[in-house]
Amino acid sequence: MTTTHTRAPSPAAVPDGPDSAYRLLIAAAAAGKAGSAVGGLAVPLTAVLALHSPAWQVGLLAALQTAAFLLIGLPAGAWVDRLRKRPVMIAADVARALLYASVPAAWALGCLGFPQLCAVSLLAGTATVFFDIAAQSHLPSVVGRAGLTRANAHLVTVDAVAQIGGRSAGGLLVALLTAPVTLLVDAAGCLGSAWLLRRIRHPEPAPAPTRPDGPRLADEIRDGLRFVLTHPVLRPIALAGALTNVSVQLCQTVLPLLFARTLGLPDAATGLFLAVGGVGVFLGSLLARPLARRTGAGRLLWLMGIAVAPVGIGVALVDRGPALWCAAAAWLVTTLKVGIDNVIKVSFRQHVTPDHLLGRMNATMRVILTGALTVGGALAGLLGTLFSERAALWAGALGLALVWLPIRRSPLRTAPTLPGT
Repeated sequence: MTTTHTRAPSPAAVPDGPDSAYRLLIAAAAAGKAGSAVGGLAVPLTAVLALHSPAWQVGLLAALQTAAFLLIGLPAGAWVDRLRKRPVMIAADVARALLYASVPAAWALGCLGFPQLCAVSLLAGTATVFFDIAAQSHLPSVVGRAGLTRANAHLVTVDAVAQIGGRSAGGLLVALLTAPVTLLVDAAGCLGSAWLLRRIRHPEPAPAPTRPDGPRLADEIRDGLRFVLTHPVLRPIALAGALTNVSVQLCQTVLPLLFARTLGLPDAATGLFLAVGGVGVFLGSLLARPLARRTGAGRLLWLMGIAVAPVGIGVALVDRGPALWCAAAAWLVTTLKVGIDNVIKVSFRQHVTPDHLLGRMNATMRVILTGALTVGGALAGLLGTLFSERAALWAGALGLALVWLPIRRSPLRTAPTLPGT
């Protein structure tokens, strides 16, 4: 009699459980966010310090980094709904790594110019479109809808910690290595994220098959837009988020210019100041769930908005000496509110959206929210050129004082605590 021996599958072929997949997903987010935090400072400082770019060019770079969401965000959402999400995220990470690595390579060869920085910003932003839409659409399949609020709180915390460490390290690395070479850290973070995502073995649900007689891409895009813009919860979230992003981008774009040129502060001071924003987001991510349980998730959004509204004035008054510390404290409080918003709003978005519309909902939201970053970057360059960097800061402070209004005038104002908080 012949005995048949069945060989056990190799460890690599055994699917991960959801907990293992979630840990790898968090680790990938940490690697990518840390690199992005460093790169977010290194790109404008490459323009300012290596290429001696004026304010309008710095504003243009900030706009190009997010312009892809306006250009292809909506069709990208429909495409992502037709694909498995994790391979899209891995491909986007690899593409971004190659693009960021091209900057120090060109600088070392003496041929780095502003057009290349623009191209890298735009193309890396295009890869980010696909990564972000796929990542937010992939999360419910890993943690389930009941775990979304907890998972989003963890992801915002990871983002905040990465901002703290990345911004702080970014200023020091720019001083030690130069701004172009520092972009290698961003490239390494993208590669690390891709490697960790590649290790996830948790089975991913197959996308719904596309029928030849099914809806056209344009119709799918229209369905996503209509769903977001007519939904009583999603519409105010989009409006409040857009105003927040315009205002924050106004501040973040001109602060490096103001610190380096007007105030004459060292590069490390710029990184440390912006890292304070990461501390604020981190604290907000920790406070979001307990505060939502106490006050109600929707009520928390507008109450915090009213409480924080006057604080942005301190950021606009930034100067050397004690005013710098006051501005840092104001930035901390302002970004703490942003951290709370990020946890609660994203969780609301994912809870109210059916699975088959997640990609298009996230794409529409990203077009609106990241498009607002494009507007904020361009507006910062315009105000900085026509008036002053200080004028752009004041515009940002005014916007941050008004972001609670769309929530207060919507059904969210009395929305109960979310599941999982």
